[in-house]
Amino acid sequence: MDGETTRDLAWEHAAASIIDAGRRLDRRGWVPATAGNISVRLADGRIAITRSGGHKGYLTHEHVIEIDIDGCAVRAGDRPSAETGLHTQVYGRFPQIGAVLHGHSVAATVLSRATDGDALYLEGYELQKAFAGQTTHLARLRLPVFDNDQDIARLARRIEPELHDCPMGYVLRGHGVYAWGEDMPTALARHEALEFLLDCELQHRKLR
Repeated sequence: MDGETTRDLAWEHAAASIIDAGRRLDRRGWVPATAGNISVRLADGRIAITRSGGHKGYLTHEHVIEIDIDGCAVRAGDRPSAETGLHTQVYGRFPQIGAVLHGHSVAATVLSRATDGDALYLEGYELQKAFAGQTTHLARLRLPVFDNDQDIARLARRIEPELHDCPMGYVLRGHGVYAWGEDMPTALARHEALEFLLDCELQHRKLR
């Protein structure tokens, strides 16, 4: 198998993982309408990301495009997600990260709007142990909340100082979560764990 064929197969695998992830997130109701975006960094440094505007439950290979580490489309005419800069920020900061997910769940949207603070705190949930470094449900975990901003470069600058301390990911207020991992299965597991915890917290608050 020559190098070009291997390269093409790697891209096909990355695109397929994005398509599968989109369907999984859609089944959970976390990427309604055209919301959300998904990306994968290949071993050779290429980045595959969802094209702007597509429904993540109905992705095809045509909806996955290549960008560089600066977030620019490699092929003329391709339009990456408006929030591409938040994906490339994670890749630029953490060389081991291979996948980034962004969804718009009801729980993340409502809870982030219900707090005026810069974080949500989660404590007492067994699934907290899904995140790196966590060994007990007794820990009190801080999930950063950033005010949403249509100026992605400005938003990224605001996130940058705290990015090193986001083991669960982070939330954009009134918008949704960002989660990542060394590969797509890990990113999906962390995203799902975070969404579960946020949903639990939302339901718990309703009972107070």
